[in-house]
Amino acid sequence: MAASTALSSSITTFKPSSFQPRASSINPLPSVKFQSISSNNPLISHSVSAPKNSTVAPLRSAAASTTPETTKTATTFHGLCYVLGDNIDTDQIIPAEYLTLVPSNPDEYKKLGSYALCGLPSSYQTRFIEPGEFTSKYSIVIGGDNFGCGSSREHAPVALGAAGVLAVVAESYARIFFRNSVSTGEVYPLESEKRICEECKTGDVLTIEIGESRLINHTTGKEYKLKPIGDAGPVIEAGGIFAYARKAGMISAREA
Repeated sequence: MAASTALSSSITTFKPSSFQPRASSINPLPSVKFQSISSNNPLISHSVSAPKNSTVAPLRSAAASTTPETTKTATTFHGLCYVLGDNIDTDQIIPAEYLTLVPSNPDEYKKLGSYALCGLPSSYQTRFIEPGEFTSKYSIVIGGDNFGCGSSREHAPVALGAAGVLAVVAESYARIFFRNSVSTGEVYPLESEKRICEECKTGDVLTIEIGESRLINHTTGKEYKLKPIGDAGPVIEAGGIFAYARKAGMISAREA
């Protein structure tokens, strides 16, 4: 715990608006010009134009008539939000005791989703995951400053993605969390231009338009400008850096 605290305090806050991803900065792949590619994460069975968790029980329950269905297209997300504060670290996102789960194993990937954000303090009285469920009804996470600080574990964005989260919107990110989100293709780490976590409440209905860099809170009627995701967008949309490299012809399927 002491090591995690020390690491958290030493991580420089990262501003994704200035992020210029290059293949060479993530893995030893040749640098190429990014191009838009529509695909999906190989660990998640869903179409990019269909709801990510369209078969998830909470969205098909008796309360479905009052709960908006989580949907995803290539440029737009729509669903309920879960609001967090500043300095949400990776121990809160996925405690270390669950790091033995292997994301490439479908059964263990599913279990990771059930443990997402289970390390939050008791002050967060609203459950992110209901008991016995593997996914959350909240598909958009709103955070404050320095989201994803702590360790370098890739399990953090993977657990959120497995839980059905499509995007995180925060004031700023720990550099490694942002990079892991892009390289795994699990969630969009979007940066807000103002402190949205103080203006949204858990359960608000949101729409995020990636192409327009805009967030709409349908519950309050307010709109917010987001900072462009830039060249990281096509990598996430493809399902991560290796999926993007395969689609771009940079590596063969056997090399992934």
